[in-house]
Parts: sequence; structure tokens; C-alpha cells
Amino acid sequence: MTQMNADRKIAISVKNLEKYFEGRKVLDGVTLDIYQGETFVIMGGTGCGKSTLLRHMSGAIQPDSGQVVFYDKDLTKISEEEHEQIKRRFGMSFQSSALLDYLTVEENVALPLLEHTDLDPKIINIIVTMKLSLVGMQGYEHLMPSMLSGGMKKRVGLARAIAMDPEVVFYDEPTAGLDPVVCAVVDKLILDLSKKLLLTSVVVTHNMESVFRIADRVAMLHEGRVLEVGPPEQIKNSSNAIVQQFINGDLVGPINIMEKNRREILN
Repeated sequence: MTQMNADRKIAISVKNLEKYFEGRKVLDGVTLDIYQGETFVIMGGTGCGKSTLLRHMSGAIQPDSGQVVFYDKDLTKISEEEHEQIKRRFGMSFQSSALLDYLTVEENVALPLLEHTDLDPKIINIIVTMKLSLVGMQGYEHLMPSMLSGGMKKRVGLARAIAMDPEVVFYDEPTAGLDPVVCAVVDKLILDLSKKLLLTSVVVTHNMESVFRIADRVAMLHEGRVLEVGPPEQIKNSSNAIVQQFINGDLVGPINIMEKNRREILN
């Protein structure tokens, strides 16, 4: 650990995390620290355990062994009531935006505030307007999700994720399904929100352009294990052949997709 990192507060600490699904090890001894205020990107191929790791960090699922410490709270040991309190300290932006089709934009963003606070409806309306303004969606309050483009839905999802003024925001594939220009817009929005709101941002993605556009540090996950963690330049110049093949999208290399699929079928 560098002296700079040694002086920074750890927001989330993952220690020797293991998880099995139907006898298959999905996370294999994952250990990493995420510092307060940084944008930390977790990259890796499909099925490598990225989203599963994110769900552990948010306390949505429990590991078979290991720890997830959110500031000073071990999420593997706290009560359900304590976890409900901690949930208010983070926001979640889902891959599909996860907007409720029968609610308006305004109602979708207001949902966490209605569920977790006793605020007056007028105050909630003011907060919702502020959050939509931050993501460039002011004026769209009364539209239904079906009337929005994919990029607009992502923005509304981000507004909902920050509705409770969280300390940490988790992003699960925030640019999935978007064209390159809209991807760049969403990436800039993530950076802007992180700086303006002093957020710790944890982003799961396999979009290489996004990785190197927004990350302060990057973790490469492969077959449930952390191969390397470091600043973007370190990852770009990694001597690990798996990391290089993934970054460059090479067909030939240690990541043999056909062999991996064959083994999974046989198992």
C-alpha cells in the first residue's frame, strides 16, 4: 500500500470472500479495499463474479465465508435492523435502470424517500426536483418510463440512487445497451456526481472505454479471483496476460471462452 492510500479512509473492505452457487465457486478469496471518495471500477468478463461481488458489498447476499466491512460495520455479522440503517447510506444504480413502469419519473425518484423517511411530501418534491436537475432530467417529472430513451432511463435511475444523499453509490453495468455517445454522457455524469456530492463510487463494467474514462483505481476479476488492482495506467501496462487479453479483446490468449464453456457443460 502506498503512503497516499495508507492515509485515506477505507469505505469498504472485502476480506477473503467466498461464495458458492449450486456447488460452483463464484467468488474465490476476494480481498480488496475501496477508499472514501474514489471511483473504483471492477472489470472482468461475463460470469466472472462482478455483480455477485457488488451484491455482497451492498449486503444483498451473504458470503459462505469472509467479510464485507462497510466503514466500521461487518455486514456479515450485523442484525437485519442494523442493515436497514446501513442501506440508507448507499444508493444503487441497476443495469436495467429498474424503473417501475406504473410510476412517473417523479414517483420513481421519490420512492426511496417515501419508504425510508417521514419527510413531508412537499419536501420530498423539492428533493426530487433537485436530484433530477443534477442528472439533467428536470422537466420530465410527469413522464412514464415507457416514454423515455435508454439513456434517459439511466439518468432517472441515477437520480433515484442519490435520492437519499448516500455516501456510496454502486453502479451495475451503468452503460450497458447504450451507444458510444450516450455511454460517454453517462460516464461524465458519474464523475460529476461523484465530485459534486463527494461520493464513493463502485462501478461494475466490462466496457473498456468507461473503465479508463472514469476510474481512479481498477480491479480485474477473473473466475472469481482478483488478478490485479491499481490505477488505470498500471492496469493498461499490466504484465498479466489475462488482463492484457481482456483489455485488448484478443481472440488468442489464456482466456479460452470455448474451453471454459465446455468445462461448464461437462460439470
